Amino acid sequence: METLVKDKSQKQQSSSIDVLLQEGRKFPPSPEFKKQANVQDVSVYAKADQDPETFWAEWAARLEWMKPWKKVLDWNPPHAKWFVGGKINASVNCVDRHVHAGEGHVNRRNKAAIVWEGEPGDSRTLTYWDLYREVNCFANALKQLDVRKGDRVAIYLPMTPEAIIACLACARIGAVHSVVFGGFSAEALRDRIHDAQAKLVITADYGWRRGKQILLKNAVDDAIKDCPSVKHVVIVKRDGSSATTCHVKEGRDHWWHRLMQDAELVCEPAEMDAEDMLYILYTSGTTGKPKGIVHTTGGYLTGVYATTQWVFDLKEEDVFWCTADIGWVTGHSYVVYGPLASGATVFIYEGAPDWPEKDRFWKLIEKYGVTIFYTAPTAIRAFMKWGDEWPARANLSTLRLLGSVGEPINPEAWVWYQHHIGKGKCPVVDTWWQTETGSIMITPLPGITTTKPGSATKAFPGISAEVLDEMGHRIDVGGGYVAITKPWPAMLRTIYGDDERYVTQYWSKWKNNVYFPGDGVKRDEEGDFWFLGRVDDVMNVAGHRIGTMEVESALVDHHAVAEAAVVSRRHDVKGEAIVAFVTLREHAKKSSHLVQDLRDHVVKKIGALARPDEILFSADLPKTRSGKIMRRLLRDIAEGKALGDMTTLADPTVIEHLKQKYEEIEGS
Repeated sequence: METLVKDKSQKQQSSSIDVLLQEGRKFPPSPEFKKQANVQDVSVYAKADQDPETFWAEWAARLEWMKPWKKVLDWNPPHAKWFVGGKINASVNCVDRHVHAGEGHVNRRNKAAIVWEGEPGDSRTLTYWDLYREVNCFANALKQLDVRKGDRVAIYLPMTPEAIIACLACARIGAVHSVVFGGFSAEALRDRIHDAQAKLVITADYGWRRGKQILLKNAVDDAIKDCPSVKHVVIVKRDGSSATTCHVKEGRDHWWHRLMQDAELVCEPAEMDAEDMLYILYTSGTTGKPKGIVHTTGGYLTGVYATTQWVFDLKEEDVFWCTADIGWVTGHSYVVYGPLASGATVFIYEGAPDWPEKDRFWKLIEKYGVTIFYTAPTAIRAFMKWGDEWPARANLSTLRLLGSVGEPINPEAWVWYQHHIGKGKCPVVDTWWQTETGSIMITPLPGITTTKPGSATKAFPGISAEVLDEMGHRIDVGGGYVAITKPWPAMLRTIYGDDERYVTQYWSKWKNNVYFPGDGVKRDEEGDFWFLGRVDDVMNVAGHRIGTMEVESALVDHHAVAEAAVVSRRHDVKGEAIVAFVTLREHAKKSSHLVQDLRDHVVKKIGALARPDEILFSADLPKTRSGKIMRRLLRDIAEGKALGDMTTLADPTVIEHLKQKYEEIEGS
């Protein structure tokens, strides 16, 4: 490809990103794990690289198709069509084929599909037969409310089994679901319903979060005042009691349980083209207007199915817990479609990890025998902050594999996770991917990959990833931008209603056949990837382009630090100065001595040019509702600017508190 010019010296150029932090620890797979692993032969990389279309076609062939495809890939950059002409239904692949298993297939009719616990401690288990019945009935209920193939359905639910049932019921009849995280405001919900022109909204009277009822139906009532496209609202009664905690509008609003009582037991699945829309998922955009990421059916299902099998080394007896909410892409891909297409037992939990105590997750793992645990670095750092004694209270011996997702993981958080949760015996798969990519892109394969704390290691077989500089020249060793140079099955197809934005945002940095994810990355001498954070977060300090991730990891390496967020502000001499916001571990005490110690620690780990000019201690950091640190707002504070939009903050008071403290320091 002419955009990729091999040049190892590129790391020296100003368009690259300086590589500062050195991490040398390595963890090869144990002989015991490797012996039973789904992937034991490193030749899978070469085979997939030589013929990626055949590689992906072999995975797609393991799914159940109504009609075979005529062509694997139609690539008209930047638009791709996978499995052209093939007909498939996602619901059939997640449910039907496990209960109507033919010759050569495992019959999972009586196997647990979903094991659920609510925050108050209520619980339910649905076998694959139970799930099949529920999905069929609710699909028929949707049809009774005049939902048809291609119609959009908004889902605004807590983490209960109904959230999964609703997704699969939409997929069964060919309706396009748009899941909105149950913690979003009425305003955010309104914007997403309006953009998708949703015909129906599925919600609950309430959900639980840290012992409080979140009144979801009330938010829906506020949101749809300005959404004329909505004709019906379906309400799940969270506790099953006869008490009514919300307003019900006659003719428009319908109770889930009453619809299910009257629904027919079998709904014939719609024959969906491989390229028919499966769902729209909104993700935040730099302009403030959420982007409706479009994922289609055949390619997406292939991508999440393949990665579930190989990245998580999935076995028939596993209990798989991905802690993501259904409102995020991780919940779509690794709570619903990937694990259920694989016939896994999926555990889901409604509430917070620290309710009523900080050992709730560990008690759940012990109680339900969870074997695979997939969570976010922001959660892992919170666990570190709370103290080692909490996981020590539970028996975590059933765990055999750990995963990380959502943002780069600091090496010390990785090691803590592996030691205190995995007890030194569980491989850690640190995965990189995005809402837009649909499935995992860069990741260890646990049976063959030597893992390194902080590194996502190598691209999944069949994925072509490079490190490029600003001009599109390849960087073999050093820092630059991650780029995906060939299409992949689970890739986004467009931004709903705005294809021009799709092209401009993702395919215009280099050439229109190279996808720009927007993340900084370095590649080491062994070809492994180390993510440095969003490109927007790269700091230019005295002519050095420094990724925030490396400075944050150096701070988290200090024994007193649980979490750190680093931003820059303008500096008359250096151009930009480094400002660090630091959260301490539970028993650490803030002091001026500690500030100096942290500065010195950063210098020791990565050099004097990365020494923070200022360090501010905070009880918490401002995060989005998916747990990502909002550096944009921290940058506003560091610069003394007015704060931006805070509708996606998990706790808006945090940023106000930080702003006040920062202004006090500046004024002193």
